[in-house]
Amino acid sequence: MHVHLIDGTFELFRAHYGSPPSTDASGKEVGAARGLARSMLALLGERDVTHVAIAFDHVIESFRNELYPGYKTGEGIDPVLFAQFGLAEDACRALGVVTWPMIEFECDDALATAAARFAAAAPVERVVVCSPDKDLAQCVQGDRVVCFDRIRRKRLDERGVREKFGVHPKSIPDWLALVGDSADGFPGVPRWGAKSAAAVLGTYEKLEAIPADANAWEVAVRGAPALAASLAEHRADAFLFRQLATLRTDVPLAESLDDLRWRGPDVPALTALAEHWGDDAIVERATRFARR
Repeated sequence: MHVHLIDGTFELFRAHYGSPPSTDASGKEVGAARGLARSMLALLGERDVTHVAIAFDHVIESFRNELYPGYKTGEGIDPVLFAQFGLAEDACRALGVVTWPMIEFECDDALATAAARFAAAAPVERVVVCSPDKDLAQCVQGDRVVCFDRIRRKRLDERGVREKFGVHPKSIPDWLALVGDSADGFPGVPRWGAKSAAAVLGTYEKLEAIPADANAWEVAVRGAPALAASLAEHRADAFLFRQLATLRTDVPLAESLDDLRWRGPDVPALTALAEHWGDDAIVERATRFARR
């Protein structure tokens, strides 16, 4: 059994910028939500997809904004896209997919919580986190929990995380703390880059294990004294950035593993949505996939 966990926020952004515009019967733009629904249908049509859930940032802000004022907000998001978040959630529910709209937490926190929970369930062979977001690489566990980029059709297991980032999955928050994450709005530690962070954390794994004196480092890194000095000067920031980058695994998700089993669409709800969109093919495809 494979459990597929979908980054709905990423999927909606991808649909907004990759799908043609489309309006519903009232003239309202629905192209992103409709594109996401079609993307979800494509996933549901795959043979090994039996247990599915999708998470959204129902609001962009979360508890992390209280920790760091510079953390990402909804500012700058295309209003046309922003207006379709609720509709996208409704569409996924109509498709019969468990949908988690996040308010206090973020979409990634829901996915991390579900990945940790369902990976521990005996019937589960693999949890597939469908997102290219580097933050989610910290969820990877061997070949049991993997990340999957649906666009490039690339799977990232533990070996893949090490090859891509140079660190173990559990060190991804520390790596992000040093390097920074422009998408989430924190800058990292001055002088540190992807290669230096990978080299040092590849040896020491966690920030607190890095010796304060560069002369004590067991790995050769160019500019080590300057890197050590910068980390010492910005140590508090580094730990804060790691906290921001660390995904929560205690989101109160009510659903059990069996609840995630896809049993087909909510036909009345999907039919009403399809009529409003002028897209009857969605209903036919969803019901056909459910009968397979």
